[in-house]
Order: sequence, then structure tokens, then C-alpha cells
Amino acid sequence: MTKQERKKASLIFLIIALVFMVGAILADKSSAGEEETIQEVMRDAVLHDMNKVSLFGLMDVNPGLIAGIIVSGFLIIFALICRIFFIPKFTMVPGKFQLVLETVVGLFDNMARGSSKINGFLGAYIFAAGSYIFTGTLFELFGFQVITTSGLSVSLPAPLSDINGAIMMGCLSYLVIMSGGIAGNGIKGIGKTLKEYSLPISLSFRLFGALLSGALVTELVYYYSALSYVLPVLVGVLFTLLHALIQAYVLTMLTSLFYGQVSDNTPKPPKEKRDKLSKQAKDPVGPAGKRTSVVRKHRPA
Repeated sequence: MTKQERKKASLIFLIIALVFMVGAILADKSSAGEEETIQEVMRDAVLHDMNKVSLFGLMDVNPGLIAGIIVSGFLIIFALICRIFFIPKFTMVPGKFQLVLETVVGLFDNMARGSSKINGFLGAYIFAAGSYIFTGTLFELFGFQVITTSGLSVSLPAPLSDINGAIMMGCLSYLVIMSGGIAGNGIKGIGKTLKEYSLPISLSFRLFGALLSGALVTELVYYYSALSYVLPVLVGVLFTLLHALIQAYVLTMLTSLFYGQVSDNTPKPPKEKRDKLSKQAKDPVGPAGKRTSVVRKHRPA
């Protein structure tokens, strides 16, 4: 493409962008009396109690549940396609897709192996949980529209921006951690897990708060026409992508960490020996002024 052709293409692009900008501003002014206020938008983003969506005509549900069903179905279909068509064709010299898939799987597998010796199910779970959080967070970028029971058109949010989805993910992770405790220590593992009674709450609300903050910032940017040009590319895409990576890593890392703690079955030394070692560590010099040693000397026969 020559320099003159590039200038012509740039001029056409600018004219089209200006036409769409003017049209968006005029449309925004003409419908200003019918749209929701920013308070209603924010409230519905948190509670999801105003704009309900009909689920196959059976019941009215939150839009987050519809988003969760779509994301789950997409991940299941993608996994089946990979298992049937791609994985049997993997070779010793990996291609691009095989290299990406093996890198992602190896990342979660190494995280599980480094946390616990009993890591077969842990690796599978944190891979599935991380994939769901990452895909579900990016889902809101597509802006799929649904019609509510009141006749309004709303975009589907991230599944975990709904408090119910975040609580379910936190409780499920807690049950996986408890299963590791049972696998490593039997019935005692339940007691070790129940000591961390606040863990499901912290996991749930950490995930919900982080994803909700991203949803609110995005809603705020898209609500005002003055902010809805160029800025959503930075806020909507980069901010959401960063959120997806961070939250997927944080939940899987915390799940692996607590799983490793409750599944650890290494026997502790007796209390008397622990007290003796602790005392020697604090006071290494004995009463005769000689340095004591933890290693016991053998007497000659």
C-alpha cells in the first residue's frame, strides 16, 4: 500500500468514526428519559434483583446464572473437541496449540505437585477452576444481550460477579480442601480443615469483590457517553484481562496452599522432644559453659 493509499484509508476511517460518534451522541440524547439511572445500573450489577431473565419459561433467574450456563457449556464442548480431535494427534515435537495447552496444564500440575504429595485430583480441580474463572471473567467483554422479563435488553455479566456464583466457588474449593485432608489424614483431616472455618467466606468474598469492582468500573465507563470512546478499550479489555489472570491465579494458589496444609501427614515429634529442641535452640550454651549439641554422642563399648 502506497503512502497516498494509506492517507486515503485513514481519512475514510476517521469519517466513519465521526459519523458513528455523532450518531451515538444523538441516540443517547433522544433516549435519555427512558434509560436507567446510574444508581439503578450499579444496584442491579450488585444485587441482580430487578432485571430477571426467563430460563426456558420455567422460572425467572439472574442474568449471571445464564452466563454461568453458557460458560460451562462452552468449556465442556471445547474440552470434548480437544480430547477427540487434537489430543490423539499430539506428537513428541509439539505444535503451537499443543505447546500452549501443555504449558497451561503444566502450570497447574506443578502448582499441585509443589503443594501436596496427594495431588492427582487437586491438579485437575485447580485447572478446571482457573479455566472457569478466566473464561467467565472475559465473558463480559462480548456483551451478549438478553431480554429481561420487563422487556429491557441487558448484557450478560461475568458469572462470578453474582454473589451466589462466588459463594458456590468458594464452598466448592473448601470441600476440595477437606477431601485432601481426608485423603491425607483420614477422619482427623476433617478437624484440620474445620479449623479454617472462615476460609469459604474469605475465598467467596475475595473473588466476588474483585470481580464486582471490575464490573462496576466497566458499567460506569459505558454509562456516560463522554467516556465511551477509546477509554473502554483500555478499561474494558486490559482491566478485565488483568482481573481474569489475577483472580484465577489467586484462588487456585490459595486452594493448593490450604490443600497441602491439611493433607500433610508428616508426624510431629513428641512434645518432650520439641520442648528440649526449643530450649537448646534458645540457650545453646550449657551450665558448664560448654556448647550443647542436639546430636547425641555414643559411648564406647
